[in-house]
Amino acid sequence: ILIAVLGLVVVNAMKHSPWATSTVAATIPIAMLIGLYMRHIRPGRVMEASAIGVALLLFSVFAGGWIDHNETLRVYFDHDGLPLAFAIIVYGFAAAVLPVWLLLAPRDYLSTYMKLGTVILLAVAIVILRPDIHMPAVTQFTDGTGPIFGGKLFPFVFITIACGAISGFHALIASGTTPKLLANERDIRMIGYGAMLLESFVAIMAMIAATVLEPGVFFAINSPAGVVGKEAIDAVAKINSWGFAVTVEQMNQLAKDMGESSLFARTGGAPSLAVGMASIFGSAFGKGLLALWYHFAIMFEAIFILTTLDAGTRVGRFMLQDMLGNFNKKLGETSYMPSVIFTSSIVVAGWGYFLYIGVIDPNGGVNILWPLFGIANQMLAAIALCVATGILVKNGKLKYAWVTCLPLAWLVTITTTAAYQKIFSDDIRVGFFAAANDLSTKLAAGLLPPEKAAVAPQLIFNQQLDAYLTLFFVAMLWIVLMDMLVVCTRRIAGKPVLPCTEVPHSETQLNNAWVRD
Repeated sequence: ILIAVLGLVVVNAMKHSPWATSTVAATIPIAMLIGLYMRHIRPGRVMEASAIGVALLLFSVFAGGWIDHNETLRVYFDHDGLPLAFAIIVYGFAAAVLPVWLLLAPRDYLSTYMKLGTVILLAVAIVILRPDIHMPAVTQFTDGTGPIFGGKLFPFVFITIACGAISGFHALIASGTTPKLLANERDIRMIGYGAMLLESFVAIMAMIAATVLEPGVFFAINSPAGVVGKEAIDAVAKINSWGFAVTVEQMNQLAKDMGESSLFARTGGAPSLAVGMASIFGSAFGKGLLALWYHFAIMFEAIFILTTLDAGTRVGRFMLQDMLGNFNKKLGETSYMPSVIFTSSIVVAGWGYFLYIGVIDPNGGVNILWPLFGIANQMLAAIALCVATGILVKNGKLKYAWVTCLPLAWLVTITTTAAYQKIFSDDIRVGFFAAANDLSTKLAAGLLPPEKAAVAPQLIFNQQLDAYLTLFFVAMLWIVLMDMLVVCTRRIAGKPVLPCTEVPHSETQLNNAWVRD
């Protein structure tokens, strides 16, 4: 679900934007070139490869602008959402199958420095320029009637702002990838907790960049066409009726400044964040560079997201192979190419389907996918806290268990409440079943416009599928939670429990002076 949502964000950022699409596409061969450079051409020359990679990424932004203004080339990068979605699906499969050194490692390496540099630059610009916050502290949409998300502040704000606070997906990655970064136990806090602090820092910068936009502009960018209308004049009229001033001329000028044909209904968050970042950077370096800064921000966000997409696909493939290895040892071998292709195809097909339903959704896909993503992500975080609590208690450290129990109780409360409302709410903007039944009734009565009626059966199935998935997720959470409570109760009572490790303990091979007791 997470991968599908992130893929949808990239698709909405690149849709009918030759500049953005060509820039993002260029990052793939650049990453592969750096992989070849570090492995075969100049092994060990990390600084050389880093300088070349960063220079090429920056050049791709300038090249994208040239392509956008070239009538012959721009048509090759001007696509609707569906072709772009299929392109991302193909990329995800390739990233899961190709050797790590060729694509995933160099892309992650380059994106790390781009992320750090950009976020630090944005923070410095915010501190120095102190841009005005235009978004009001509270709007009438606290009652859950907003155009972007349905549902009241509690519990939906806590699943909408997901990775910036706590992330189950990060816990999943940390269980396999993060340990490989550790040569010393002393590094755990810096790498694990420090990375999460940086993620929260990025979230704060993103919120500031969004709030410097005029509210009318923000809603024009993020409100789906299915809510405000496909025509610019209809969208502007709808947004003005909410009390937020915006004009067609204002949005057309903004799109022109950013080097885009239109910024209406560019849902997903990436375009609005890029506009906010470009506005801040433009105040520092000149308004004439707004288009360049906008597409630099899109490139920054895309490589940020695509690293999650390819790493997540690869981790999913490893997990599936590990499970299948219990039935057939050959299928569990990560070097066995038929198994690699088979499991990668299944994982990509899983998130690729949800990306597809997000793209064809008339409401932009965000309404249907983001709540499901938030619930699943935070439930995974709750499961990780269950595991951590169980380990603490089983190792005789009961007095520290409150550190994980308190956030666990909060996450269980908000995710279960959100899941209940998404399944059983009668509000068609909140409940999956309610939305499916409403769509079925309108389809049967012939009340849907032709373009929506054509995809209505698929949308009805998708809403019902999301409801059953939400039910499955919450059931898994409570099964793990109950099991953890049983194990902890037995351990506290002095009854035997299974050991915390699956293999016998082995002494470290590192120098004892380097390892904390």
